[in-house]
Amino acid sequence: MQRTRGFTLVELLVAIVVMSMLALLSWRSLDGMTRTQNITQQRADDLLRMQAAMGQWAADLDALIDTGEVNTLDFNGQVLRMTRRDSGESGLDSRGIRVVAWTRLTGVALAGLPQISSSIQASGQWVRWQSGPLLRRDELARAWQRAAEWGRGTLPSQTGNAGTDSAIALLGIDDWRLYYHRGEAWANPQSSVGSDEQSVGTTGTRTGDLPNGVRLELVLGTGEGLSGSLVRDWVRPTLEAGR
Repeated sequence: MQRTRGFTLVELLVAIVVMSMLALLSWRSLDGMTRTQNITQQRADDLLRMQAAMGQWAADLDALIDTGEVNTLDFNGQVLRMTRRDSGESGLDSRGIRVVAWTRLTGVALAGLPQISSSIQASGQWVRWQSGPLLRRDELARAWQRAAEWGRGTLPSQTGNAGTDSAIALLGIDDWRLYYHRGEAWANPQSSVGSDEQSVGTTGTRTGDLPNGVRLELVLGTGEGLSGSLVRDWVRPTLEAGR
C-alpha cells in the first residue's frame, strides 16, 4: 500500500505567509483606489459648489439696476452691496428689486447660518445675503442699512420686512479682493480714479456710477479638493451701448 505524502509544517507556514502578503498588498491597493476616488469626488463636488457660487455672483451683477436712491454698487472694503432686479423666485413675475450683499464672515458671525458642505478648510466663509422683494423707497433704504449691519457681522435691525431676508455661506475662503475697471485700468473700488461725477440720490449717495468691469479674487482655503487663488472678471453687459 502506497502512503500519501502531505504538506509539512514549514510548507504550510510559508504558504500562509505568502497568502498574508498577497492579502495585505491587495488591501493597500483597494484602500489607495478608494482614497483616490474619494479625493476625486470631493474635488468634483467642490468644483460644482464653486461654479454655483460664481454663477450666482455673475447673475447678481448682470441684474444690477440703478434705483436713483442708493449706489447701484457699493464696496466699503468689507461688504459689497448692490441693487438688482428681483428674479421672481416664487415663479411669479415681479417688478420689485432686491438688495444683495457679499462678504467674508468668520467665527461667531457664522453661527446659525446655513452653509454648503465642502472639504475646503478655510478661515472664513464667502457669504451672500439678500433682502426680500422691495417695492417702496422706504423699504429700499431700510434694506440697504440692514445689509451694511449684516456685513459688519452684527444682527440686522428688525424693521421693515427683515423677516424675508436670507443669507447662506457658499464657499470657504481665506481672503477676497475686489477691483473696479474704470478708464483704462483696474483700481481699488474705493479709489476715485477714472470715475466721473454722477447724480446724487435722496440718501446723499452717488448713483449711476457703475464701473466698466469688476474683478473678483478669492483666496481659497486648503483641503484635498480645491485650493489656491481664483480670479473672475465681470464686464458690464451695457458697456458698448453706453459708450
